[in-house]
Amino acid sequence: MELNKFIDHTLLRADATEEEIKKLCEEAKQYHFASVCVNPYYIPLCKQLLDGSDVKVCTVIGFPLGQMTTKAKCDEATDAIMKGAKEVDMVLNIAALKQKKLDYVTDEIKQIADICHSHQVILKVIIETCLLDEQNKIDACQCVSKAGADFIKTSTGFSTAGATVADVALMKKYVDPKVKIKSAGGIRNKQDALAMIEAGAQRLGTSKGIMLVTDK
Repeated sequence: MELNKFIDHTLLRADATEEEIKKLCEEAKQYHFASVCVNPYYIPLCKQLLDGSDVKVCTVIGFPLGQMTTKAKCDEATDAIMKGAKEVDMVLNIAALKQKKLDYVTDEIKQIADICHSHQVILKVIIETCLLDEQNKIDACQCVSKAGADFIKTSTGFSTAGATVADVALMKKYVDPKVKIKSAGGIRNKQDALAMIEAGAQRLGTSKGIMLVTDK
């Protein structure tokens, strides 16, 4: 198993500097990670630095709270794609999900999925599992499946907790088999990473990617 190809090498801190982003991209190229995951402001820089490599530019929208309007998220996704993002990690509307406004949640995801797919861009949907009860998580799996997103993702890494093996296993049980799973938040060593993959994760969002692949 090529663990490096599971990793979205991530730097989403609000105070991340240009030098740190350059270092992130150099590391991603050296270890052939799947992508770098950065805030939209840094998409053009990452596109330039990663040109000709096998590393994709991933960005986040509606991040980290998911409470933007659907139009704002669609505009943000479109802008990100035009600037060079090849993968988009969006936060669904958590309040709407918890209030059982499932048609709204599904429609919002579908609108963004349609934008992404029209440009051959992958869409991952962050459901923020730490804020959800079990039924909310099942509902989220169904919304993401119906909307046709490519991945369902556990966490932003900016809320009260990150990914758990139990949540990945639950998502694996309830999401459409065509939808892949991304585990993110709190993956700090190779043992954590392998446990997530064993439970069903096909992508890992982490700032500890080099540690995971080198055991250092």
